[in-house]
Amino acid sequence: MTTRVGYLVSAALFACGLFHLLVFAVDGGPWEGPVSWRKPVTFGLSFGLTLATVVWVGTLVRITPFVVALFTLASVYEVVGITVQAWRRVPSHFNNETPFDSAISTGLAAGGGVIIFSVVWLLVTAWRADHLTPSLLLAVRVGAAAFLAAMAFGGLMIARGAVLARTSGVAEAYGTAGILKPAHGVAMHGVLVLPLLAWLLTFTALDERRRTRVVGWASAGYLALLAAATWYSLA
Repeated sequence: MTTRVGYLVSAALFACGLFHLLVFAVDGGPWEGPVSWRKPVTFGLSFGLTLATVVWVGTLVRITPFVVALFTLASVYEVVGITVQAWRRVPSHFNNETPFDSAISTGLAAGGGVIIFSVVWLLVTAWRADHLTPSLLLAVRVGAAAFLAAMAFGGLMIARGAVLARTSGVAEAYGTAGILKPAHGVAMHGVLVLPLLAWLLTFTALDERRRTRVVGWASAGYLALLAAATWYSLA
């Protein structure tokens, strides 16, 4: 039941992102900045894809349905909160202008905490998933570890922005808090790409030893890409 609901919700979030891409095409306006249609587009598409990934990988590693439900609820809140503020034409993060804005901003931060908890649980579960084949086990472990790194990057950006908003002003927070976006983006989807590769390799003539080797090389390449994105973000 949780799996089916998760897939349905992920499809709805993805559709929300596509819809706001159409809104941007019609309404126009800036793509970057604290107030733009970019946020509901990217959050809808990203959370839609990420939620579907968590549901699928969670099924593979046999994660408890409660954690998937938590991740689903947090994903919905993140997208809804961002979308509501976009339609109100006000910033979604670091915005304490009104009690409602503060509630949205605080809720987004709390939702991020729930997401990090869920990803930690996913990583721990993946590390114990000895029922998987070696190639798939390697893929989900590396992917889940990268996913947790993405959450860490996101948390660091939020924390940096919150500090800057208090010390240097909201404009400074909006302008410089997102320096880790490239690393965050690269780290997000290894949890889909690597397990998907391992699964697709089962349809080839390669034996398990060779499939594991291919996944190992792919994992090394992915981690090298993540390291490069992190260096670029911090340079």
